[in-house]
Amino acid sequence: MLPIFLRNLVKYQYVRCEYLLLKRTVSTIYNHAITIESRPINKLYLQTYSTQSTNIHNELTTNEFERICEETLESLCETLEILIEKYPELKGCDITFGDGVLTVSLGNHGTYVINRQTPNKQIWLSSPKSGPKRYDYFIDKKTWIYKHDNVALHTLLQNELSLIFNDNVDLSKCSYSFCK
Repeated sequence: MLPIFLRNLVKYQYVRCEYLLLKRTVSTIYNHAITIESRPINKLYLQTYSTQSTNIHNELTTNEFERICEETLESLCETLEILIEKYPELKGCDITFGDGVLTVSLGNHGTYVINRQTPNKQIWLSSPKSGPKRYDYFIDKKTWIYKHDNVALHTLLQNELSLIFNDNVDLSKCSYSFCK
């Protein structure tokens, strides 16, 4: 049986709990799974079906955001160009980068579009595998994270591209990568 305070929290769209670093999973509360992930941070946040902004990215100035975003996209572009050259058997592949938009066409596997959104200080990803996601830059982790599932941009791309190329794709050397 779940504690009453957790059962009552379901009526809120965002639940904030200040736990020290713990690894726990709370099963189902009225059909909404809530998970606490073990991450190297001071406080953990429980999220149900929507999220509330933590304004982490607002600590960046516009110039800092532009610089970090440009470095991120350029390093991804360079790494993915090398990857595509390594697999000539994958037909219809092409990469273009300009004006803050990185487009990675992978033939029959679809097209990834990764672009900066300066007003929101986010990077937006359109993936043929996982759909659209909006990444915020977390200064303490020095990486881009999708707040709804706490997965880093580079981690998601590395996993999806590994499946497409049937090989281990390594994006750990990219700027602001959280991949290990």
